[in-house]
Amino acid sequence: MGILPRYLSLVNPIWIHAVSVGEAMAVRGLFSGLAKAYADKKFIISTVTSTGNKIAKSIARDNDLVTYLPLDFSFIVRKVIDKANPGLFIIAETEIWPNLISYLYKRNIPVVVVNGRISDNSFKGYMLIKFLLRPILNKVALFCVQTERDAQRLLKLGVYEDKVKVTGNMKFDIKDYTDSKKTCLPEQVRDYTDLKQKLGLEVKGKLFVSASTHPGEEEIILKVYKDLLRDYSSLRLLIAPRHPERAKEVEKTVLKNGFRPFRISQLNGQTGKWFDRLTIPRTIPSEVEGRANGQTVFILDTIGQLMNYYAISDIVFVGGSLVKKGGHNILEPASLGRPVLFGPHMFNFRDIAELFLKNQAAILVHNQKELREKIKDLLSNSSLATQFCQRAQELILGNQGATQKNAGLIKNLYAKISL
Repeated sequence: MGILPRYLSLVNPIWIHAVSVGEAMAVRGLFSGLAKAYADKKFIISTVTSTGNKIAKSIARDNDLVTYLPLDFSFIVRKVIDKANPGLFIIAETEIWPNLISYLYKRNIPVVVVNGRISDNSFKGYMLIKFLLRPILNKVALFCVQTERDAQRLLKLGVYEDKVKVTGNMKFDIKDYTDSKKTCLPEQVRDYTDLKQKLGLEVKGKLFVSASTHPGEEEIILKVYKDLLRDYSSLRLLIAPRHPERAKEVEKTVLKNGFRPFRISQLNGQTGKWFDRLTIPRTIPSEVEGRANGQTVFILDTIGQLMNYYAISDIVFVGGSLVKKGGHNILEPASLGRPVLFGPHMFNFRDIAELFLKNQAAILVHNQKELREKIKDLLSNSSLATQFCQRAQELILGNQGATQKNAGLIKNLYAKISL
């Protein structure tokens, strides 16, 4: 509703908006670079989701403001922008807020879109209202887009050509590779032994992480896991639902499939074989308690820890892709040298998914059977797994640089308006 702290005094801050977790993670490097370049400036980082807000708080410095984007009503937008008085407004990816963009333009506050993309569905809808969108889009000072296809779509929507620059995808900049050998290993700067012990992973034990899962996918994953245990008894499973608040729902699904659920938030420093004494969570209905007599399945119900579990994993499935949710970011596990699998519904990450498949750097599975068989292949053939993750890391390395390009363009623009 645009209620900001009374004491707010930022003096022409730079405002970065990242709608949710993925966008917030993508702008980390950009924020870091701009914060160094403009050390005397304070920043505002806004999100729409609560999970994105938590990531933004981990990025921001002590004197920066982390808030939610005001609702796009003109009277709210005017109040917020007048009080915050930003000198520059940066939007991650392509979010079109007509009243916000229009008022920023009226106040002569430049708007820059970074990591811009236009999905197939969005483009179809935008073309239907092109006559309404064109004047709004041209109030944006600069579009830094991911691909040539995104650039062409903006031009078809009527954006002036000199406003559009193809700079690449900042999500490829998730990791700074300093190892010239590009070995397919997790990060060497941290020892994850303690984390492995907390999960009770044996020396030869392996961890299968199913990340960013949605309703309908957990059931498939658990059935695949049950089959895999027949041949790989030391395999452990961690499910990280896309929305951690679904942890209770996932617990019920785990129990229904004969496993014992355990939330990561409840580890509390325990190590080794603690899960052998595991009790059923009190939140679980009594009618399904009796089914929980099998292997422990871990549920990641916290924010900001997924990368740690990617680092100790052996195989990663990225969800939102076996159901029609559009998929999620495969670059994070791939950057840590983990072989990655995903389903056919990757339309939100289509370009990245196509690039990985073209370079044999990830594995596409269409159903439960294919997922089971492909995981078996990776578990039984370590050299195959190594080949996939090496190709993935080389691919990421070859596509890095978007963050630096975007920062350069932003600095050039900011220098002009600061004169």
